[in-house]
Amino acid sequence: MIGGRTARCLAVSAGFLVFGLTGCPSKSTDMDTGSQTGSEFDDGGSVDDRAGGSSRSLSELQTIYFDYDRYAIRADSKSALGANAEAITGNTAWGTVTVEGHCDERGSEEYNLALGERRANAVRRYLIDLGVGTSRLRTVSFGEARAAVPGHDENAWRYNRRSEFKGGS
Repeated sequence: MIGGRTARCLAVSAGFLVFGLTGCPSKSTDMDTGSQTGSEFDDGGSVDDRAGGSSRSLSELQTIYFDYDRYAIRADSKSALGANAEAITGNTAWGTVTVEGHCDERGSEEYNLALGERRANAVRRYLIDLGVGTSRLRTVSFGEARAAVPGHDENAWRYNRRSEFKGGS
């Protein structure tokens, strides 16, 4: 027969094991496997990527950062967006510029895809208001799938809540 203390220890350990297995939902890897995520956007890169071309980072365009759970353009990003708008309108060889929306790891995959989409659209609208032609911009959301900085704290999350720019066609 197991003593009271040992039995209690085993029961607590079993409880932690059950909680560990069922307490936290696992994250889906739909984006990694290429299956549909419910978003109109995919993880397949730009149209040029799929057609054999290559998408490239437009290094002179500045990344735009967002506050937690927000998609409003921050005051400290407005001058960067002004410079980005000038660069985009001045470089027609870039063709269509893709505004990518990204999130930190908090929130469900569906929520983060929607938030990333709102962030990308907010940046797109701001650039259009600054004179960039609508045909020069497209948006895509990657949610939390493409972290810029690995980590599970605010030091990483603040760099993952962003919009970046890629060129292609």
